[in-house]
Amino acid sequence: MKFLITGITGFAGPHLANLLHAEGHGVYGLIRRTNGMESDIRDVVPDKVYEDLTFLYGDLTNYRSLVEIFKNKQFDGVFHLAAQSHPPTSFRDPIGTMDTNVMGSANLFQVIQDYQDDCKVMFCSTSEVYGNVGSDGRKIRWDDSILPSNPYGASKAATDVYLQERFANGFMKGFITRAFSHTGPRRGRIFSISSDAYQIARMMRGYQEPTLLVGNLSTTRVVMDVRDTVRAYYLAMINPDVKDQIFNVCGDTPRKMQYFTDKLIELSGLKHVEQKVHEPFWRPHEIYYQHGDSSNLVDMTGFKEEYDIDTTLMDLLRYWYDKMDQ
Repeated sequence: MKFLITGITGFAGPHLANLLHAEGHGVYGLIRRTNGMESDIRDVVPDKVYEDLTFLYGDLTNYRSLVEIFKNKQFDGVFHLAAQSHPPTSFRDPIGTMDTNVMGSANLFQVIQDYQDDCKVMFCSTSEVYGNVGSDGRKIRWDDSILPSNPYGASKAATDVYLQERFANGFMKGFITRAFSHTGPRRGRIFSISSDAYQIARMMRGYQEPTLLVGNLSTTRVVMDVRDTVRAYYLAMINPDVKDQIFNVCGDTPRKMQYFTDKLIELSGLKHVEQKVHEPFWRPHEIYYQHGDSSNLVDMTGFKEEYDIDTTLMDLLRYWYDKMDQ
């Protein structure tokens, strides 16, 4: 089968490319332009996989740039991962976030509808669409109300609802995943757990004093390995019974963010690391508790996590430590 990944140069995209290649599929990646950025994914993509990838050039915010791609290439499925995905950035640039996440997605859906109506689409939405719906400590269901608390969540919610209309009226086929917190190698260091890992790796290298700048560590999340996350996407994509569903993609162990910080320090072997609250790392509007219900995903696909959190955090720490040698 042939699959296209938007956002292949992001965080989850390269891990999904590795999985699709291992399963014997043709893998295509959409990138805005060739500027050498595609080679950056080689930090997690082996040479053999990279050499077999096909990069296609188009801008999601420009419908016409997508037409030639979808007129000339036929795909069995599209994994739409591309987005501006950082909530604090969305407060600083809400218009840019909406342009990329809403209009970019609308252009992609339209070109698929116009030229490849048999193509199955996965839209990577987010748990941020729920906002504080689960703040009472219950598991958030896929059919709960959505009430985003930041512009990023709002942009994903708008696209999420639009695609539900496309499905309901028979214009497209596919499914929506609402990914909860996930981390692992290649996670950008503007995100909290990866920021901790990056700073701790610098301490291990002797590049930083043992003072760790942190944000709000009292919030609670279910954090999963990115490699498990993309496997959930894949299992849903290849399942012929998955049509028009919405899935929460998440782990099942809620932990305070303090846990991940302490665990990374423990795994590093460092002693006497001071944790210092850094106000710029705090979100303007925080979501204090999120725990998702992914039972419909498990029931339909048999998905279960394969990576334990210690392995995930150690791999992330090692990623940053090794990257400082490059």
